[in-house]
Amino acid sequence: MNRTRVAFFDVDGTLTTSGSMFRLLAFYLAAMGHPPRVYEERRRELKAMAAIGCPREATNRAYFSGLQGVDAAVLAGVADAWFAAELSTGGYYHEPALAALRRHQERGDHVVLVSGSFPAPLRPIAADLGVEEVWCTEPEIVHGRHTGDLKGPPMIGAAKAEAVRTVLARRGAAPDDCVAYGDHVFDLPMFKAVGSAVVVGGDERLRTSARAHGWPLLPGTLPPPALPLPRTGPGAAARTRPAFHSSHSSFAPTSPTRYEMPETA
Repeated sequence: MNRTRVAFFDVDGTLTTSGSMFRLLAFYLAAMGHPPRVYEERRRELKAMAAIGCPREATNRAYFSGLQGVDAAVLAGVADAWFAAELSTGGYYHEPALAALRRHQERGDHVVLVSGSFPAPLRPIAADLGVEEVWCTEPEIVHGRHTGDLKGPPMIGAAKAEAVRTVLARRGAAPDDCVAYGDHVFDLPMFKAVGSAVVVGGDERLRTSARAHGWPLLPGTLPPPALPLPRTGPGAAARTRPAFHSSHSSFAPTSPTRYEMPETA
């Protein structure tokens, strides 16, 4: 009998060489005509929170609070243009992890992206990779605009493990037949929810854990190429959009209005 195998991939720093949230923010602010100092000030605020020991979930929420009032459709259009700009650099994907993802797809494994980022930047990535299920942080959007709040917990740490367990239960997959890829210590709960893990780069704590568990190691990412920023407003055409899951949403693959398939600051 064929066994269901699932491969779970973190995105930022694992499949890609850069973080989608900060890079999209820089691109969006430039597209809206803001000078570079606006982005730098926002980035410094978030980095300062991390430097004084704020939990990663808190910095993630702070990032989304900065989106209050942003038109979600405009941001989605900018995200498509941002992704095209990332691809134009020729160094967006992390080739060792991308090759692993392609191997899983070629042998018929179900591939799932699990990311602390959010649908706007993840949709074009998932569509480009041919991935049909993504679990991520879901911002609250009311009347077409971001409220600055989230609809559930950020897709970080324990939330990633819960997403993995949900996917395994719905697909009838045994954890021992499945694998997870990630680059950060916050991916450990996801790793422990499956039978095997692959550490991509990672800090010494994560690599120590990998050695203790016998997990394979892949090289870390190279510094990302400079991102070409727009000089005019957004006008990108919408791409085909996969369905998304947030950490709390129900699984309803036929509904186009939910994040059904399914790093954060």
